[in-house]
Amino acid sequence: MRLRHIAAMTYARNMEFVRDRGTFFWNMIFPFFLIFGFSFAFSRDGQDLLTVAVFDGDRLALERFLATPGLAQREFTTREPAVERIRNHQLDLLIDGRDGSYLVNPASTSGALVERILTTTAHTATLRRVELDGRAIRYVDWFVPGVIGMNMLFSALFGVGFIIVRYRKNGVLKRLRATPLGAGEFVIAQMLSRLLILLFTSIVVFAGSWMLLDLVVVGSVFNLLLLTVLAIMCFIALGLVFAAWFRSEEVANGCINLALWPMLAFSGVFFSLDSVPPALQRASLALPLTHYLTAARSVMLDGAGLLQIAPNIAVLAGMTAALLTVAALLFRWE
Repeated sequence: MRLRHIAAMTYARNMEFVRDRGTFFWNMIFPFFLIFGFSFAFSRDGQDLLTVAVFDGDRLALERFLATPGLAQREFTTREPAVERIRNHQLDLLIDGRDGSYLVNPASTSGALVERILTTTAHTATLRRVELDGRAIRYVDWFVPGVIGMNMLFSALFGVGFIIVRYRKNGVLKRLRATPLGAGEFVIAQMLSRLLILLFTSIVVFAGSWMLLDLVVVGSVFNLLLLTVLAIMCFIALGLVFAAWFRSEEVANGCINLALWPMLAFSGVFFSLDSVPPALQRASLALPLTHYLTAARSVMLDGAGLLQIAPNIAVLAGMTAALLTVAALLFRWE
């Protein structure tokens, strides 16, 4: 393994990216269009749908309240995520029958409305009012990690998987095989090049959005950076699996899209998975993008530390190792 060969191949791949203006636009400019477009479209205060969660409450006594038109129930397996959503103005009211209380954020206008509905439609004399404070989480605050994750996934799959297949089809890999460059050096250079490019573009998109849109960032930026590096490595490893075997760009393109679009649809890029069926929520845990977005939003919006996101980190690291092993076993020059 010669570092000089890896450095030369990494530099060549980076220059190829910089000179491709279409790819540069996709990775650097297009995410801003998405973020600002969705920020404008969903910039209204409040929510169109009032939301409430009930833990061990007397649903018979709350039947009239829960039947209110426009009031939606959210299901949570534990109390803590619901409490965080109350703080972030993402859930309007939480009724906890275990300690006879209901939780509301007095700074939330929709929370005050749901509380008024509760007091007029249900017997609340036995319920203790608990106030929570916290800054409202806008849709754009929640959406930015999704755009960054989507951009990383697209660039990793097409920038690694599709490009190497094109190299193979055009005979570039065959010519590289005749040079002193080893297969391991070539793969490491491809990974390193894409890692540097994706890390740079992700930092630019995040920093630009943070400054221009005043994003809510509660947790550690270093934890976000560490998580992003790991997620990029996992996405690149997935791209290498597609690159390892296919000879045809058309087949590679179809297989990449077959893996890409379900991941975008069911990983929580554009909408929260809180309201989808539990079976779909469990199925989404098999997708690396789900773990990245869950952990990134926990750090960014809830202030989670490395200990809280350790399960997501472990899954991403395990997936990276498994995918790299598969790619190494399948890789061929021709």
